[in-house]
Amino acid sequence: MLDANMKEQLKQYLGNLREPIELVASLGDDAKSGETRELLEEIAELNDKVSASFDGNDARKPSFEIRRASDHDASVRFAGLPLGHEFTSLVLALLWAGGHPPKVSDEVLSQVRALEGDFAFEMYFSLSCQNCPDVVQALTLLALNNKGVKATLIEGGAFQAEVEQRKVMAVPAVYMNGESFANGRMNVEEILAKLDSNAGARAAEKLNAKKPVEVLVVGGGPAGASAAIYTARKGFSTSIAAERMGGQVMDTMGIENFISVPYTEGPKLAAALERHIAEYDIDVINLQRAERLIKASETGGYHEVVFENGGTLKARSLILTTGARWRQLGVPGESEYAAKGVAYCPHCDGPLYKGKRVAVIGGGNSGVEAAIDLANIVKHVTLVEFADTLRADEVLQKKLRSMKNVDILTSAATTEITGDGEKVNGLRYKNRETDEEQTVELEGVFVQIGLVPNTEWLRDSGLNLTKFGEIEIDHKAATNIPGIFAAGDCTTVPYKQIVIAMGEGSKAGLSAFDFLIRNEAPEEIAQSAQKKAELA
Repeated sequence: MLDANMKEQLKQYLGNLREPIELVASLGDDAKSGETRELLEEIAELNDKVSASFDGNDARKPSFEIRRASDHDASVRFAGLPLGHEFTSLVLALLWAGGHPPKVSDEVLSQVRALEGDFAFEMYFSLSCQNCPDVVQALTLLALNNKGVKATLIEGGAFQAEVEQRKVMAVPAVYMNGESFANGRMNVEEILAKLDSNAGARAAEKLNAKKPVEVLVVGGGPAGASAAIYTARKGFSTSIAAERMGGQVMDTMGIENFISVPYTEGPKLAAALERHIAEYDIDVINLQRAERLIKASETGGYHEVVFENGGTLKARSLILTTGARWRQLGVPGESEYAAKGVAYCPHCDGPLYKGKRVAVIGGGNSGVEAAIDLANIVKHVTLVEFADTLRADEVLQKKLRSMKNVDILTSAATTEITGDGEKVNGLRYKNRETDEEQTVELEGVFVQIGLVPNTEWLRDSGLNLTKFGEIEIDHKAATNIPGIFAAGDCTTVPYKQIVIAMGEGSKAGLSAFDFLIRNEAPEEIAQSAQKKAELA
């Protein structure tokens, strides 16, 4: 199962085990069960602290439990083979079960251990999903550090009948105690926040207790990371508050145009950004959704950002880098069938549609790339484009047109996504040249029609926004409000690219530096006013 290089790496990792662990497999007579046996035997051979047995009686076959030899309640179960993107998750499960400490803060680990209740999680993942490892690893950490948590992590491709029975149309998909719990990427802090009803109030209290800083960056993507690093390097106290560190980059699979790096993947780049941020004295405040901005002229001192949980942060200067999200079609059926046949990530959810018919909405680069990827997995792809021609690069169009299981519809306005109440069964569109309405029978729709800036929270702030919601900035990344700057996909800067966002974030950081050194702090202004009053 494992090549020589992977075995050697795994052997080194297993050298970090502090206590014995047991691998207990439940197997059938199928080929996947044989592969599972082979994998577990190979792992057990690499370290004396690992033992493997094959007498498990779990209903899911193949599956295997990883458990601490001294405490069988500290365990996690994998159903199917956790390879591909999930091999790292397997390695971490082995290490954590063996007592190697996870790389989370003591505060988070204490919250995990203090969690009260019984929680039985079932989570479905695909081996090509870059969003799934975070969820797999979060549930693994919970299960191995709290006896009330049980986690079964299921590779959907190995249990296709179960996936179809539960109507899982998008991964990661998490069930708790038999009921749907969440869809999409989540880390352990986000799961804890959903389980712990007091988490929001505690987070707000922590925010309110923080002292004002010189620079507050709102948003944790490439632009935000660059801005925070630049201001911190200038010696200014810097905080970065983000709804999700990494931003939309976390949902990006292959990145081939990041100059000097021929190929990387979004989660890897996001992790590198976090490591770089950690090199500086930057206060990182994750899982915070901004709700309102109060400019300094209204407070008489600092700019303030109010967050969804009620907490507030204050700063002399703000850099807004809240990015963008996938644009929705806004047609009947889209929201009703989200995660039930309507999807936005072909890399994550494509494998769930193997042998099925799907549509891709959008003829730009992202839409054509999605159609090409899906054509290698699904039975048939229909690409639907509103304009009369595709907008993607010619090389991508040429590749798409060479694929025999792809139809291309142009001048087609999608009017409805239909379903049977439980899942998608078709798409309706109008031919814009003839006004004729037509229907395509299919099982999935992937929407790839561009981005919407995450700026709704700024509508009543006094900031100038375009009709599309983008923050208007000048050539120095300055907004119309002194001391407030913006960068990245939420702004009017053209070409929404990672490398451009990084450059714009750096520019915004330098502009904030220039502003701060030329303007007095609120305390200094107050002291100056007091002295003038005393002299008078």
